[in-house]
Amino acid sequence: MNKLKVGVLASGRGSNFKAIVQKVDSAEVKVLIVDNPGAKAIEIAKEFNIPYEVVDRKKFSNKLNFEKEITNILDSYKVELIALAGFMRILSPGFVEHFKWKIMNIHPSLLPSFPGLNAQKQALDYGVRVSGCTVHFVDAGTDTGPIILQAVVPVLDDDSPETLASRILKEEHKIYPFAISLFAQNRLVIDGRKVKIKDI
Repeated sequence: MNKLKVGVLASGRGSNFKAIVQKVDSAEVKVLIVDNPGAKAIEIAKEFNIPYEVVDRKKFSNKLNFEKEITNILDSYKVELIALAGFMRILSPGFVEHFKWKIMNIHPSLLPSFPGLNAQKQALDYGVRVSGCTVHFVDAGTDTGPIILQAVVPVLDDDSPETLASRILKEEHKIYPFAISLFAQNRLVIDGRKVKIKDI
């Protein structure tokens, strides 16, 4: 069986990248692209002998050329799915359209609540009793694409953004690889705003 060719985009430590590499048997990460030369995700790529490319945003005069370089790399590896793993850039509508419904993201809240940055602090400030994480397809909005999977964690009275983030991260490492496995098995069907999961 041919494995799904995945490209991962990351900016930081790459813990979700590592979870994908370790847990998804039906997919193969063909390339890691980082926009930050100091990203710790590079060490993970080296550990698992995965090709990586540094596309430093600072070296490009505009976003279009920056994204064009990323697109060229992904196309050269014949990537069939892009997994955003802590990639701290908002992708342009043109980029998203080029890879329509082939980009996934993981977000540390129960979307549509608390999109954008500092989701854990947003949740604590609001006083919610539960939080969690969401895997979704990427559309032209920020954290607004169709939801694939969600996992829930309790919010404790003495939580800080860091302790809540740590609890959520454990669930991220479970549901992100699972969502990619479902995509690899052609079990995800987008129907308007809903993502339906087909039985095997």
